[in-house]
Amino acid sequence: MRSVKNIPQKEIIDLLNKCWMTHDGMWFFHCLQEFGIEATNKLNKSAIKSLSSIEIKRIQNILGFKKNIENFEDFKLFFSETSKLVIPDFMNVRFSFPEDNQMKWEFDHGKCFAYVGVKGLGAIGKYECGPLYRIKCWLKEFKIKYKFTPEIEGCIMPLCGSCSGKIQLFDF
Repeated sequence: MRSVKNIPQKEIIDLLNKCWMTHDGMWFFHCLQEFGIEATNKLNKSAIKSLSSIEIKRIQNILGFKKNIENFEDFKLFFSETSKLVIPDFMNVRFSFPEDNQMKWEFDHGKCFAYVGVKGLGAIGKYECGPLYRIKCWLKEFKIKYKFTPEIEGCIMPLCGSCSGKIQLFDF
């Protein structure tokens, strides 16, 4: 048996995120069974929105990020460090910053963790994307105006075969 002090930080982060995402998936599954997809989407988004302000404050504290985000470089630094904590490799998404005031996302082809899970539940046709909604909530928490292209309403993976796009950021 390994001692916790001998487990690499990346393995601990992955474990904690997998446990959290498993809880999230089981919560989604049981809501879906009990209430149907429309109510589950609504509850899921409500939970994400209410979590975001708490989550952002906790992340700011753990990173020692005490200032407000005042410009794109502040956001880029904060998001880059945050993603190392809460967006692990198994989520199969990459974020990049190809231009000033722009962030791109790209899920591995057909491998978005939420898409795979919700598709397995048979509800992908009416699923409203939680992972990108979480990013929207973070941006709102920082009072950063944004535009997603494409705009995310449901899950775009079944329509496009992939999920990628850009987020234009305004008014820091």
